[in-house]
Amino acid sequence: TQVQRQSQGGRYEKANLFSRISFHFLQPILREGYKGPLSGKDIEGMMPHRIKTEYSYELLNNRWQRALPLPLRILPVLLNQVLNFIESYSSDEPQPVSLGIILAFGMFFSSVLSALCLGQFYQTAINIGVEIRTALIAMVYRKSLRLSNAAKQSNTAGEIGNHMSVDAERWLHAVTSMPTLISIPYEIALALWLLYNQIGWSIFIGLALIIVLMSTQGFIVKAYMKAKIKKMAAADNRMRLMNEILAGIKIVKLYGWEDSFKQRVTTYRDEELVNLKFFGKLQVFMSTMFQSLPMVAGLISFSVYATVGGPNFTPGEITPQRIFVAISLFGLLAKPIGLTAGMMNESASALVSTRRLEKFLLAEEISGSNTEVIRQMPEDPSVPVVEIKDGVFAWVPVGHEVESKAEEKKNAAPEDEATAKKDSGPTLTDINLELKQGELAAIVGRVGQGKSSLLNAIIGDMYKHQGSVRVYGKMAYVPQQAWILNATIRDNILFGNAFDQARYDLVLMACGLLPDIEMLPAGDMTEIGERGINLSGGQKQRVSLARAAYDDADLYLLDDPLSAVDAHVAQHLWQNLLGPNGFLKYKARILVTHAVQFLGDADRIVVLKDGRVSETGQYHELMDAGQSFYQLIKEYSVNHRCYQRKKHMEVDGNVEESSELETDNSTEDGDEVEPGADAVKSDKGELVAEEKIAEGSVSWSVYIKYVKSASYKYALMVVSLYALVQSIQIGSNIWLKYWVTNSASGNLTLSEYLGIYAAFIVAFVLLSALVTYFAMVLAIVRAARRLHERLLDKVLHLPMSFFDTTPLGRIVNRFSSDILSVDEMIPWNVFHTVMCTFSVLATMIVIALNTPIFLAIVPFLVIIYGFVQAYYVRSSRALKRIDSVTKSPIYQHFSETLIGVTTIRALDAGKRFIAENAAKADVSANAYFAWIVTNRWLQIRLECLGSVIVLAAALFAVLGRDGLNPASAGLALSYAMGVTQDIVWLVSALCDLQNQLVCVERIEEYANKNPEAPAKTDVVLPKNWPQAGQIEFRNYSTRYREGLDLVIKNVSFMVQPTEKVGIVGRTGAGKSSLTLALFRIVEAANSHWAKASHNGADMDTGLDKTDTAVVLEKVQVEEDGGSIWIDGVDISTVGLKDLRQHLAIIPQEPILFVGTVRDNLDPFEEMRDADLWEALERAHLKEHVASLEGGLSFKVSQNGDNFSVGQRSLICLARALLRKTKILVLDEATAA
Repeated sequence: TQVQRQSQGGRYEKANLFSRISFHFLQPILREGYKGPLSGKDIEGMMPHRIKTEYSYELLNNRWQRALPLPLRILPVLLNQVLNFIESYSSDEPQPVSLGIILAFGMFFSSVLSALCLGQFYQTAINIGVEIRTALIAMVYRKSLRLSNAAKQSNTAGEIGNHMSVDAERWLHAVTSMPTLISIPYEIALALWLLYNQIGWSIFIGLALIIVLMSTQGFIVKAYMKAKIKKMAAADNRMRLMNEILAGIKIVKLYGWEDSFKQRVTTYRDEELVNLKFFGKLQVFMSTMFQSLPMVAGLISFSVYATVGGPNFTPGEITPQRIFVAISLFGLLAKPIGLTAGMMNESASALVSTRRLEKFLLAEEISGSNTEVIRQMPEDPSVPVVEIKDGVFAWVPVGHEVESKAEEKKNAAPEDEATAKKDSGPTLTDINLELKQGELAAIVGRVGQGKSSLLNAIIGDMYKHQGSVRVYGKMAYVPQQAWILNATIRDNILFGNAFDQARYDLVLMACGLLPDIEMLPAGDMTEIGERGINLSGGQKQRVSLARAAYDDADLYLLDDPLSAVDAHVAQHLWQNLLGPNGFLKYKARILVTHAVQFLGDADRIVVLKDGRVSETGQYHELMDAGQSFYQLIKEYSVNHRCYQRKKHMEVDGNVEESSELETDNSTEDGDEVEPGADAVKSDKGELVAEEKIAEGSVSWSVYIKYVKSASYKYALMVVSLYALVQSIQIGSNIWLKYWVTNSASGNLTLSEYLGIYAAFIVAFVLLSALVTYFAMVLAIVRAARRLHERLLDKVLHLPMSFFDTTPLGRIVNRFSSDILSVDEMIPWNVFHTVMCTFSVLATMIVIALNTPIFLAIVPFLVIIYGFVQAYYVRSSRALKRIDSVTKSPIYQHFSETLIGVTTIRALDAGKRFIAENAAKADVSANAYFAWIVTNRWLQIRLECLGSVIVLAAALFAVLGRDGLNPASAGLALSYAMGVTQDIVWLVSALCDLQNQLVCVERIEEYANKNPEAPAKTDVVLPKNWPQAGQIEFRNYSTRYREGLDLVIKNVSFMVQPTEKVGIVGRTGAGKSSLTLALFRIVEAANSHWAKASHNGADMDTGLDKTDTAVVLEKVQVEEDGGSIWIDGVDISTVGLKDLRQHLAIIPQEPILFVGTVRDNLDPFEEMRDADLWEALERAHLKEHVASLEGGLSFKVSQNGDNFSVGQRSLICLARALLRKTKILVLDEATAA
């Protein structure tokens, strides 16, 4: 009920009527912000309860309710009365002074009333806008959980992220500007009616011009929308690619592909900027037209009125009050017409976003009919837990072909496995399978035969063309590539379930995680980072298995979980978890595996070949049959005796002691984990710190950096030209004053007066166009290009430790929301700031020249306005920073969700993830609401202060009536009425500029971090280096980041040319760390680059003298980090690009990027097609690629999803073979 909502509502709802109208409820926050920095806790519970996701989502799905008041505009009418009062003192019947004072206060109170009405008017729109933004984020997120696989290929992570960060934001801006849009027709109609009362029918001539020019808006909007669609498509492609790069940044660095990917991103960015430049040109036309339209219409109307506007088409009477009231009214008309340009942009952007959102929200969803899930387990144990009858499954619907989409995906595919043939036919055919409680079915087959697809078919991710699938009870799914949340180990295992200590301990033991947890600084409460970066591949997979085991499901779908662990750990998992005597022995298990040594224990083996079940039976039956399964075992170099010997293998009774899990707790052995793996013990297991929020005012260096990006030359031209534009506008009004004062003298003819006035207007139009062109076409586009270039270049060359400790959502936020502000928000703020600054200066000059006594209050006004701005901007700036920071968790959570959406669906965890998304969206909405509502606090106070200026100017005119001619009074008062809004806009623009420049500040934060070692050095390498391929480690030691323990300590060994060397060891021994050291992903301990680039530290916050002394002292005590030599060259002297492009690696996690097969093999286009085919043939993948549509030009979908994990590994093998280098590194490459 309303009473209940009020009781649990935010501070806004709990405020009384006066506090809401005046926004006084913000006073405590502003006071705290003025005294010191604000944090997110200071603004908790700020927004109305209805803005929360649970209400706004339902509201958007049902109806929108808006009740918006309209402001009252009576100032021009009162101005007319004031001028009549002043003019009466030049006649024989002066009006009483009290009337003039009453009129002056009437102008004051009408201005205050207008401010209060507008405040509530805009606040209502803000509430609705934030509601819609929150609801859209919820709708997009929920839709992403339901997308079919075909739909996921045409709606990539980058595109869906843009729906959240850009499209929802555009709707917010469009709705919050709704009051302005609604008031425009009203204000135009009111101004025209008042003008008719002043100059009669002559106004209709000017009105005709306005109507003709305004009719061109349709064409402008159409052109704008077309360009906007192109820009947003380019932005989608750029963000899709950036998401891929950031997710696969280690691969990009290992291969030295930074320049190639930088060029690809730049190509999309250039497409954006072409359209941004086009927007600028449209803006030149619209801004010039809308700014000059009232002046031109006024010129025509005055001309007609002065010549034939009087009774019976006689010349109209030109009096001060008539002319300057008309000027004031044309000024009133200028505002709504001028705002039309901005409103058109907002409306067109919102319309484009609506179409994009509509298309996404109507995208195809996973059908619930693919798999019949009955949650209640059958009472009869003989009833199969899972049953597939005559199943035919595909990744596309019946009769549907996956069409190419411009610049996007082609040949839709599954998450893990598909072949994407030309005919888009079924992936699995004639599938029959049933499994009862306690049974284990092993699915085997060669690479790309449909094993993983079978699991996806059971989950319901594939289209069921024929047959039936029935599942009883709960499902649990373990993907081939482990999905890890950015949370603690315990949270990853519990996955939202209640904590049961006894079951939890049993699961940890069964998955062999106890020794791993014991050596972590905070045990199972250790944060394991985004993508599990501080766990080895085997540890990630065991955490994934533990999550499934703890869930206590009835059916377990296990996609090759043993591939990521070594033989001893696989043995432990089989005996304690998966096998006939394991923790899951009473559950139904379907296991995809290549671990043929365990197949003898399976109740049933299903052999897949070309998407069909070629054989099914028990191990000995299939071996005796001597068909597909026998050949498969033979190819794996494992015969039947291997199964017999397995039973007699000597296995240590304490499996943990002999497994890969067991590591000495001493830190001397190090942690073999990915960069950033070591958590500092004093951090109590925390790896990823909260995002830093800058404090204090935006540094002048940020302003300078932005102006420098835009070009000092262009900035100077904009300022100079705008000063000239304002001078001309003042000159035109002074000329009108001269005309009114001297019209009776006959010094000049009417045509001469009009001609000079027309010259002023023509000059104004031309210079306005020129200044807008310099600002919106040249300077802004240049700044947008430079800032993005700088951010992209710096991020790609940051050390790996930065990416390991920084969630991708934070980085993505810089490239999406912050770059959007640079493109579209900051330009308007800069333009308005410059425009309002000169407008206010011009107003003050005109008022002071005509009513010199006004100068007496100017110092007080400056002090008061300065204090209000300073008081406000400290809190507002902090709130804007909080708003920016609170967006990152939404993108981070969303990115995690998309990667693990199949796991979420299988574990039926969608509701929990929706709730988490809602909670993060609410935090962001609350921060935005707190920031935007402070703008209303400022607006109210500025407009009330502006009303004081109007009152002062009017009182001075009344009290100085004897020495003031009506023309001077009219000029001063018409400007005074405009200055109220101008000052509000100026202070708001200055504050908004500071707030929006926080985005540039955040970009510069990353741009100012120390990079990794340079890509090129002065060292001249021998021709065809390395020629032999000799590798020597000399007393080599390394750590992942400064301040952490060594992970490799004093290692020395030599690898001779052509030798094949295997590196073995337990988890934590340092196997992968040696690989990373060879490629200089990690640097030698105590080396210059290890210190200079640790964790991407800020350039300007390096070691001071004291720190340096401490480090130098440490170097003297601790041994040098040693070195690595290749063919007699110390690799620390070689540029990173030169080093990495002369080595080859097949990584543990095969990653493909969107593009063609050719792009993934040879991104620099240096090889002939014949070389590519030869490499594919040697990798045993030529036949498969040749069968694909386009061959080498076949489109690789997002994450390489239209290739199985095994096929991706083979492409990585072909990629390595193409380098023809003397050194090839395989990092557990056979795991797939």
